Amino acid sequence: MKPFALLALAATTLTLSACGENLGKGQPLNVVSGHIVMGATPDRPAVGYFRVEGGPVPVQLVAVTADLAQRVEMHESVKENGVVTMKPLLRAEVPAKGELIFKQGGKHLMIWGINGAAVRAGKLPMAFVFTDNNNERILFDMVIKPAEGAAAGSEAAMDHGAMGHGEDKAAPDAAKK
Repeated sequence: MKPFALLALAATTLTLSACGENLGKGQPLNVVSGHIVMGATPDRPAVGYFRVEGGPVPVQLVAVTADLAQRVEMHESVKENGVVTMKPLLRAEVPAKGELIFKQGGKHLMIWGINGAAVRAGKLPMAFVFTDNNNERILFDMVIKPAEGAAAGSEAAMDHGAMGHGEDKAAPDAAKK
């Protein structure tokens, strides 16, 4: 019984010392929620939304990838001269102890060609890549939801394929607010 007690004591000491290492650092950087809304038709991209809680230091989200999708891009919807356009994002700030939110009408992911197996499983495993000392990657399964109704003003109803993507093209009427 003594060897077991000694092993238990050693394990407890290691666990407590690991907890103590994190006490001064605060909450770690983390993707805490997210989902994907499929395009209205198979030829349209899906849209991804999520929330990241910042850790003890500011970082930037520089990429989101998915092995089971053909392409993933970060975009931002912006209103210029009364017209909503979509521009690619190269990076997004995650403030220390703050949050970064990708939501409808603002920053969002555009996801093309999601593998049918992922759609049937109802989730797409994604890797979120951040700038820090070692380009930290956080893996997170995004829940896949079916296309929403084509309600006016709904981002799911936007024709992302026809939007400007940083060019000077007018957005469809459904995208105007």
